[in-house]
Amino acid sequence: MTDSQRIEAPRETVWAALNDPDILKASIPGCEELTKNSDTELEAKVKLKVGPVKATFGGKVELLDLDPPNGYRIEGEGAGGVAGFARGGAVVRLEEDGPKATILHYDVDAKVGGKLAQLGARLIDSTAKRLAGEFFTAFAEQVAPSASAEEGDAEAAEAPKEKKGWLGGLFGGKKTDDQPQEAAE
Repeated sequence: MTDSQRIEAPRETVWAALNDPDILKASIPGCEELTKNSDTELEAKVKLKVGPVKATFGGKVELLDLDPPNGYRIEGEGAGGVAGFARGGAVVRLEEDGPKATILHYDVDAKVGGKLAQLGARLIDSTAKRLAGEFFTAFAEQVAPSASAEEGDAEAAEAPKEKKGWLGGLFGGKKTDDQPQEAAE
């Protein structure tokens, strides 16, 4: 799986966040524990559901080919008991997109075994894409919360306010001038 994500933060900020276990723990879907054993080794405990298979995976991750603040290669392996195992890696590259934004490029390669492998490539691929999307949404919120909050505030300010009667509020209808007003309003 190869993709890119634009993050509204300078490259150095994104690099620091990619190496911060607290930010990663908050960003990884289902992450229950994340321990940094050294500058290049992490251990994690992640609870996931892939199709009908639910499992808690324990695993180790190693950061290789570090090139601050440009990127690194990450390799890891996790076991989920009878659910199976996952093994893989990714090349992560950061590209400046102006002074206040970064494009994070990633190329992921993974292998699964056990019950996970029996689910089929389409389900595994769609789950991987969904988890990557959840990770990057949470990661961007952790790294650049003010940009997301400002966008939300701007959208709320631009949205027209609709008046609804109590019946319209229940069913989503708009109150019109020719509808009688209820005493409760």
